[in-house]
Amino acid sequence: MIKLIDLLENKILVPRRSKEERSKNFLIATQKKIQQYMKDGGKGNLDLRNTPITSLPQGLKVGGSLDLNDTPITSLPQDLKVRGDLDLRNTPITSIPQGLKVGGDLNLNDTPITSLPQDLKVGGDLDLRNTPITSLPQDLKVGGGLYLRNVPITSLPQGLKVGGDLYLSYTPITSLPKDLTVDDGLYLRDTPISKKYSEEQIRQMVPRIRGRIYK
Repeated sequence: MIKLIDLLENKILVPRRSKEERSKNFLIATQKKIQQYMKDGGKGNLDLRNTPITSLPQGLKVGGSLDLNDTPITSLPQDLKVRGDLDLRNTPITSIPQGLKVGGDLNLNDTPITSLPQDLKVGGDLDLRNTPITSLPQDLKVGGGLYLRNVPITSLPQGLKVGGDLYLSYTPITSLPKDLTVDDGLYLRDTPISKKYSEEQIRQMVPRIRGRIYK
């Protein structure tokens, strides 16, 4: 108490930490949080959004969802597995490693992602809206919806299977593979295909569209 009174009376000010020091301490705390999560067996969600994390350790397994929204993350470890959702929105990530498995949704909305690995597995939705991606891997299977709105993609790969809706509105898509499978609706508003073909013609070209076709 005496020391506190002395400080107040003499107006002795403790210097504030610099921005760089605060950022460094925040990063250290985030890394400790990840290490503790791994020591605890990777149970539950791992929330890292708005942290300064740029990479993740090898061997990370996430029992719930992994949130990396609004982080400067640039890469993911080769053996990463996420049982729930993986949120990478608004990050500078440009590629996804081989062997990535996501049980829930994979959200890459508003990223500079340019490619996806051949063996990618997504149990839920795959959101690629507002990205520069121009192609998808052969035989890609998405358990939920596939969101490609506002993407410069002109064609889809052979063997593509979508368990939910396929959103292609506002893309320059010009062709669809004959073996394309969509378990719900197909959205083609404002595309070269919707302007050139009728709904009946599209169904004849792609017979495995089980839901409505939105032109």
